[in-house]
Amino acid sequence: MIVVWAGFFLIIALLLAIDLGVVHKKSHAITMPEAVRSSAVWITIGLSFSGLVYLIYEFHWGGIGSHGHVNGLQATSEYLTAYLVEKSLSVDNIFVIAMLFRYFKVPALHQHRVLYWGILGAIVFRGIMIAAGAALLEEFDWIFYVFGAILVITAFRMIFGGEDEVDVEHSRIVRWVRKVLPISDKYDGQRFTTRVDGRKMYTMLFLALIVIEMMDVVFAVDSIPAIFGFTQEPFIVMTSNIFAILGLRSLYFVVAGAMAQFRYLKLAVSVILLLVGIKMFIHDLVEVPAHWSLLVVILILALGVFFSVAHNRRDERAAALKPPDAPDQPPSAKDPTEPPSPS
Repeated sequence: MIVVWAGFFLIIALLLAIDLGVVHKKSHAITMPEAVRSSAVWITIGLSFSGLVYLIYEFHWGGIGSHGHVNGLQATSEYLTAYLVEKSLSVDNIFVIAMLFRYFKVPALHQHRVLYWGILGAIVFRGIMIAAGAALLEEFDWIFYVFGAILVITAFRMIFGGEDEVDVEHSRIVRWVRKVLPISDKYDGQRFTTRVDGRKMYTMLFLALIVIEMMDVVFAVDSIPAIFGFTQEPFIVMTSNIFAILGLRSLYFVVAGAMAQFRYLKLAVSVILLLVGIKMFIHDLVEVPAHWSLLVVILILALGVFFSVAHNRRDERAAALKPPDAPDQPPSAKDPTEPPSPS
């Protein structure tokens, strides 16, 4: 088992080394075509890893999957479902990252560096949380109900909570970091530390990194229980989670300015979380096959994208049919300047 885990982390280390040491060796602003290509590569790698998951669980390499009698087909379905759910949940994460970059005025030249190191930190923190979650589920069956409650509450908050924005200026995280560490109000290229009057200080780039890291931990509180709703295999939870967030950097540059076009995707993700929460509540009564979970997730996400595209096209047709000189708002039924009629 240790050999399989070590091999996985070696693959991740090589991919990250190639990404930072070769592909993005020099700091530069990421262009849209470059982001699309990079995102396509990461998604292809993430989906292709499902083939390796099949082999590991079908032949129980390192004893993985043998205790739960999980075969290759079931493991592959669970991995793909977990990957798609985690990828979908990263949408909200992208919105928050975009807002933080605007608030901290992070230069486009250095945004990829912040995201790169943020992903490394996310891998460490999520690894700890996944290990803790797996241990709790193994020891206490009632944790399923706690995770289910978290997902149901999150789903309703996403559906009815509106578009709440993080108040960065009054954020406890920002205040705490500024209190603990000496933070300069300036940037020093892509450096995380600088010297001001001979004193070592941390730059605004480092503060942005810390805040993004902390926000990812907050999002992981929702996403990791969602993955455990589909599988209790630690290897599947860890690998699907890491491959989903590895492509988050490239995905950010692709969709940060375009996610508003997919207005129903957040609702689709909310429905998925709600269903997973319910599934965890009834896990002792009903066992949902992994391939059915995968099909339901794909269907809900597809419907979210379909209705978003249909809504956008309807708006475009309405705008095209609108006369050029037509007012944006329909005139009121009565001119407010007209004197009232005599009674």
